[in-house]
Amino acid sequence: MTLRVVVIGAGAMGRAWIRTVESDPDVELVGVADLDVDTAVEAVEGRVPTGPDGVALAQRTNADAVINVTVPAAHHPITTEALFAGLPVLGEKPVAETVTQALSLAATAEVTGELFMVSQSRRYNAHLWALRAQARALGRPGLLTTEFFKAPRFGGFRDAMDHPLLLDMAIHPFDTARFVLGAEPVSVYCEEHNPPWSWYAGDAAATATFEMTGGVRYVYTGSWCSPGLETSWNGSWRLSAEHGSAVWNGDDPPVSSVPVTDGVVADPGVEIAGALRAFTRALRTGEVPMGEVHGNVMSLVMVEAAVRSASTGARVRIDDVLERAYERAIAEEPHPEVREALHSWTSVREALKG
Repeated sequence: MTLRVVVIGAGAMGRAWIRTVESDPDVELVGVADLDVDTAVEAVEGRVPTGPDGVALAQRTNADAVINVTVPAAHHPITTEALFAGLPVLGEKPVAETVTQALSLAATAEVTGELFMVSQSRRYNAHLWALRAQARALGRPGLLTTEFFKAPRFGGFRDAMDHPLLLDMAIHPFDTARFVLGAEPVSVYCEEHNPPWSWYAGDAAATATFEMTGGVRYVYTGSWCSPGLETSWNGSWRLSAEHGSAVWNGDDPPVSSVPVTDGVVADPGVEIAGALRAFTRALRTGEVPMGEVHGNVMSLVMVEAAVRSASTGARVRIDDVLERAYERAIAEEPHPEVREALHSWTSVREALKG
C-alpha cells in the first residue's frame, strides 16, 4: 500500500525531501505546504496541491502522514498539531529546538499513539554500519574520537549564531557516537573558542569530552573555519577498543585491525532516502524505527549539555540537564493529557528508552 504524504516546508531541504518522496515507489506526494505559498507552488510546479497550513492540507488531501521539514522553532508546534490530528510524523533533525520541547513531543506521541520519527539522516550510511559492526567485533570500547574540520562560508543565520558549530552541526557526530558505541551520555566537559580569522560571530570551534555509559569516553573536536586538508562532512573517526582499533574517514569503508566475521552488514539505505524507507516500513509493520522520538532525544541532550558546559566552564551531568528540562516541560505543557503523561514518568532516562 502506497503511503500518501504531505511535505511541510519547501525550502532547500524541503525540496530535497520532495525529490526523495517522488523517487520512492512506496510513497506518494499528495501536497506541499509552506508559509510562503509561492515557494511551495514553485517547488512542485503544480504537480500536487499546496497551501500555508501543512496539517490542514494533509487532512484535505487524505494524507497518511506528514514530513516536517520546517525550521527548528516550528518543529514542536507543527509536530504536536499533526500528532493530535492522527497523523504520523517524520521530522527533520533536531527533534525540537530544546530538550524541554523534545520531552513534550515524546509524551505527545505516547498520548496520541502516533509515530513520531526523527530523520537522523547520517545514520543511513552503509560505511557507518560497517564501523558499528567492527566496534562490536573489537570488544569493550575505551575511546571513540571524531575530528571535524571544514570551512564553509554559508552566510546568513549561521554567521550570527552564538554556538554555530555545536548547535548547527555537532548533533550529527554526537548521534553517530551513540549509534556506534551503543551507549548513552553520562556527563560532558566542553570548551569553545573562536579562531582570530573566523567569520562567525559566535565560537566556531569546540572540543567536547563525554563520559558514556560503561565508562567509555567520546571526544569530539571540530571547527567550522578550518581551511585546508578538510575532513569529510561525516568527520574522521577512530575507535580504540579491547581487541584492537578501527578508523573511518567518513567517506570510504572503515578499516579495522580485527576482521569482522559476522556476515554481511544490512543495507540501511542512503541518508534521507533511508530514513523515509525506515518510516514507511515502521508504519507498515508496527516495528519501532531507528530515530523514534524517545530514542532520539538524547542526541539533542548531548548538544544542550555541551553548550551549557562551554558557557559555564564546568563539567555538566546529563541527568541534571534532563531533570531541569523535565521540570520545565511539565510546567509549560498546555495539553492536560500530555502533562499527565509526563507526570507518569518515574525516570526520564527510563522513559526515553521507549
